Amino acid sequence: MIETERTVRRRQRRRPRSLCADGTDGPRHGRRGRPERQSEAGRPGPAATPSVVGDEAQAPRAPRRRPISVVDDDESIREALESLLRSAGFEVDVFSSAEQLLNSGRLSEVGCLIVDVRMPGMTGLELQRRLASSGSRIPIIFITAHGDEAAREQALRAGAAAFLRKPFSDQALLNALEAAL
Repeated sequence: MIETERTVRRRQRRRPRSLCADGTDGPRHGRRGRPERQSEAGRPGPAATPSVVGDEAQAPRAPRRRPISVVDDDESIREALESLLRSAGFEVDVFSSAEQLLNSGRLSEVGCLIVDVRMPGMTGLELQRRLASSGSRIPIIFITAHGDEAAREQALRAGAAAFLRKPFSDQALLNALEAAL
C-alpha cells in the first residue's frame, strides 16, 4: 500500500513523541513496534556485533560518572537537591556538614561538590580552603540564601565553579553542574 504525505502526517500527529532522559526520542521502532537495529554509525541497518570475551558477549558501557556530593545543614534542601540530581541521572551523596563529608571516606570519589556557604561548624568557604590546601581539585558549586557579595568574590577567586543564590532554578543548578564537570 502506498502512503500519501497526508496519511503519513496524520499518523505522526496521532503518536506523540516523548523524550527519554538522555534527550533523544528513544529507540527507533520499525514495523510491528520492535526497535530497529542500529549499525555502528547509529543508522538503521545491521546491528553492531558486541565484543566477545570467551563465550560471553559484552555490551559497550557508558562511562561511569563520579557522584555529586551535596553539603547543606538544611534537610529540606538536601532532599530537594538529591531528588533533582537523581532525576537528572546523577549518583548523589548528601551530608549535613562539612565535617561529615570529610569523615565519610568518600571524598576521593566525588565528582563535584554542591556546598552551602553558611553552616554550623565548618563553613563552605572553610571547606574550600581545606580542600585546596590538601591539593584537591574537586569543582565546588556554592549555594547560599544570603546575598553576601564578599563571600561570593572570595569563593570565585579561590576557584569555585559557580555561586548560586537561593532560591535558584533547577536549570541554573544543572547548567552550573554541567559547566563544572
